[in-house]
Amino acid sequence: MPDATNTTNIASSRVPLVDPDSGLITREWFRFFNSLFRLTGSGENPTTLQDVQIGPDNGTDSGLAVVRTQLQDLAVSPSYTPQVMPNRYGTFLDTTTQTAAAINTAYAITFNTTQLSNGVTVGTPTSRIYVDRLGVFNIQFSAQLNKTTATAKNVYIWIRVNGTDLTNSATLVTLAGSSAAAVAARNFVLELNAGSYFELMWSTNDTGCQITTVAASSPVPAIPSVILTVTDNIRI
Repeated sequence: MPDATNTTNIASSRVPLVDPDSGLITREWFRFFNSLFRLTGSGENPTTLQDVQIGPDNGTDSGLAVVRTQLQDLAVSPSYTPQVMPNRYGTFLDTTTQTAAAINTAYAITFNTTQLSNGVTVGTPTSRIYVDRLGVFNIQFSAQLNKTTATAKNVYIWIRVNGTDLTNSATLVTLAGSSAAAVAARNFVLELNAGSYFELMWSTNDTGCQITTVAASSPVPAIPSVILTVTDNIRI
């Protein structure tokens, strides 16, 4: 009995191809070639050996014609290009001197000039900086501080997000002596949701302390009272 798992009924290597007595093909090899014939379509397969050798024909019913069409479609279809969202950023400054009306009181630092902006904007009031999408934002500021009184006094600057002071975000600068000047600078990295805003807040224990702007004086350009830059070049 033939082996049911041997779909081609391949003959043993010990069986000769030709029967030496009859000069004809042996029964085992005949069954092998007949099985191959039936497995390849019994002569009814529309794809000929020539088709395989020279490529798909021009017919519409050939399986190779379908493959040819699919390959052509693949060749002419545009490749997928991932859409990269442009970075969000903003650069802002203020050209006015900002003062404190009362000591030990929180005031929001305001901005009256936008230098660059894409998705990061000054809101209303102008102390609020809004972002238009979720991201991790690098926030940097510098503030030009000055004091008109003689004794040493303190200025504090911190960040507030959506109306809530950010824990452990304050900076202290002590101004000593009349007309003392210093620059407060700090860097924050914050994850903000779309539509969120933040503010830079400040307070002092002497109303003589100011965030000061200085007019240009050759060869030095003007000094803004505060400069702020915001970028989202940190991907999440």
